Amino acid sequence: MLNGNIPAGTFAYNSPRMTRNIVGPKIRLARKLSQPPLTQEELAARLQVLGWGIEQSSVSKIEQGLRPVSDAEVMVLSKALKVTVGWLLGEDNASTPTFKHEQEIGP
Repeated sequence: MLNGNIPAGTFAYNSPRMTRNIVGPKIRLARKLSQPPLTQEELAARLQVLGWGIEQSSVSKIEQGLRPVSDAEVMVLSKALKVTVGWLLGEDNASTPTFKHEQEIGP
């Protein structure tokens, strides 16, 4: 048992210690550090233009770690936020992102 009351192998989705994604805090940071800073609604709009039908409420849940994020979604988030996938996934040790220029983003 984990924490004395959760059986081993059980994933406690509603536990305050568990998160359903690892990119949420990075998404929030990149959004806030964008020039100009993006609101969750503006990020959702960018994602919709890129073909991902997502609403502001889902962006909020992702940032809070309450909603899982697929690998394909991480790719679209990276493009919308103009940061690398590696940075979102924590592979880059930098505490702040290096933003990509428009010409580096591609189609």
